Amino acid sequence: MNPTTSSPHVLIIVQNLPVPLDRRVWLECQALIRRGYRVSVICPKGPGDPSRQNIDGVDIYKYKPAPEAKGLLGFVWEFAYSWLRTAWLSLAVRRARPFDIIQACNPPDTYWLLALLWRPFGVRFVFDHHDLNPELFISRFGEARGGLKTLEYRGLLWLERATFRAAHRVISTNESYKAIAVRRGRRSPADVTVVRSGPDTRRMRPIYPDHPRAADQINLVYLGIMGPQDGVDQVLLVVDELVNRRGRTNVTATLLGFGDCLEDLGLQATALGLNDHVTFTGRVDKVAIAEHLSRADIGVCPDLKTPLNDLSTMNKTMEYMAYGLPSVSFDLVETRVSGGDTLLYVPSGDVEAFADAIETLIDDPALRATLGRTARTRVATLMDWRPQAEAYVSVYDDLSGSARPAPPARTDEDETLEDTDPEGRRYVDLDDAEEFDRYLRERSARAERTTR
Repeated sequence: MNPTTSSPHVLIIVQNLPVPLDRRVWLECQALIRRGYRVSVICPKGPGDPSRQNIDGVDIYKYKPAPEAKGLLGFVWEFAYSWLRTAWLSLAVRRARPFDIIQACNPPDTYWLLALLWRPFGVRFVFDHHDLNPELFISRFGEARGGLKTLEYRGLLWLERATFRAAHRVISTNESYKAIAVRRGRRSPADVTVVRSGPDTRRMRPIYPDHPRAADQINLVYLGIMGPQDGVDQVLLVVDELVNRRGRTNVTATLLGFGDCLEDLGLQATALGLNDHVTFTGRVDKVAIAEHLSRADIGVCPDLKTPLNDLSTMNKTMEYMAYGLPSVSFDLVETRVSGGDTLLYVPSGDVEAFADAIETLIDDPALRATLGRTARTRVATLMDWRPQAEAYVSVYDDLSGSARPAPPARTDEDETLEDTDPEGRRYVDLDDAEEFDRYLRERSARAERTTR
């Protein structure tokens, strides 16, 4: 810890998403702030973002993101540009106040070099391992067999090993990632801490939506990034199967998020004749997320079984669970760890089986309510962010050598739960079993549904 300051200063580096849009990183920032740390973040700008922000005590330094990468040279340029912009902004952070610890969140696995450049100044390095970049490469481009692909793949493995080696501590999002840090990164298990990306279920809970879906409709929802590895095209194929082949014309789908494939997905929806059944919202904030996940009937997890997806924790799965949504997922190892028996699982890529599972839920409101209720219970008791926050902050307490009494990292555990959210929307009373069960079937307030 820097001896000239009373509290350690943590600099968090994110390249993949702006903050606070990156929910995991924002929860980490809040946990550190509550413990008494000073926190700064360097990340790309989102649409309309300023270059400097202070939100809830977190100083955020933002740079204009690189153009969308295409091909090897495009990715090299994106990584080099982002690295240089981040390095430059780290000087600005240092001028404002020296930092004691750098946390780098991948992708990409390039910021170990920046951490090494700051090491002579006593700065320690934490690697927050969000993605398996070698597996991501295989999932997007296929097996590396000879030539340039092999060189690219080996380069990613080298960057990953360099990141693991440079880190004083590694934070993994699940046990599968920890196993890779130990096996492939050759780290001691004692140096790797699992911090799952669970939601803060005291805040992320169902509301009565301002705009509930029509009483005769069934609304599917997808929340997340729309990249080649995310399988959102599978959602459109499932909706096509339900609407155009099985005559379920009351089915709609709301797709929340953005990514490299968003434009192509819009074209696919048009080609399938689904424009009246599918809505693309683009980037959404937490207000819109709460509205859409509270009004939808069924969550969809279309990630295909790939080397990356099989071992990755899907945030959307736990977010659906937090809102009491029954969900259908392709059968993945880590999705089963998150969802347990509260989801319906089908073989990867089997569109007809996925549609069958959705039809089962459409035709059985009682099953929807049962799965929604057990999903909410599971995520609140086993996957909640608050115990994860304790594990996360303990890494920094150890690194900083802080022996001072510290406030707990848990999130407002002693507060009475509010009846309404910050926008004035009423929360569903989860302790009223009869009302919660009715809401899970109808996804609306009682008065709104009975008058429709």
